[in-house]
Amino acid sequence: QVQLVESGGGLVQSGGSLRLSCVASGSISGATMAWYRQAPGKQRELVAEIRYGPIMRYSESSGGRFTISKDNAKNTAYLHMANLKPEDTAAYYCNARGVGRWGSSYENWGQGTQVTVSS
Repeated sequence: QVQLVESGGGLVQSGGSLRLSCVASGSISGATMAWYRQAPGKQRELVAEIRYGPIMRYSESSGGRFTISKDNAKNTAYLHMANLKPEDTAAYYCNARGVGRWGSSYENWGQGTQVTVSS
């Protein structure tokens, strides 16, 4: 398993862009990385995922505006968000799933980074 540290959130006006980063403490080359978000009073939802292949998938709410990527050499996953809207305002969390010691699976979460989009 790995520890995850997120950064890159902040305040941005509607239509602006942000790039979130998720730095892992170990290799993520064989892991599935994902970004989730959670707004106050709402359920946490999947935004984007990248897994072995690589294969990417996105939630309907991304609306074709988000791009997930990872740099295995830097043990870092990214979420590029373009044309942000007020409804994108939420805490964004990095997630990693993979296989650890003794072939057991693991799942880890980052601490979250706040994204606030103003009108």
